[in-house]
Amino acid sequence: PAPLCILRRRDLETRLKLSRSTIYDKINPSSPRYDANFPKPIRLGNGAAVGWIESEVDDWLRRQIETSRKSG
Repeated sequence: PAPLCILRRRDLETRLKLSRSTIYDKINPSSPRYDANFPKPIRLGNGAAVGWIESEVDDWLRRQIETSRKSG
């Protein structure tokens, strides 16, 4: 199996071309931009640091591409 890779928030922003606020809106159920399928962050250590599992981000991105192409 491939090793797990964790993306920090800035890496995620760059990878998805989304702003920090959009990323946090996508994981906030109270936000109108909430996306239940968006990858959930994981806690890194005891502090406030979080990251996203790269393979989950890639899967989400593939689904976005598929959905976009089906509706187009």
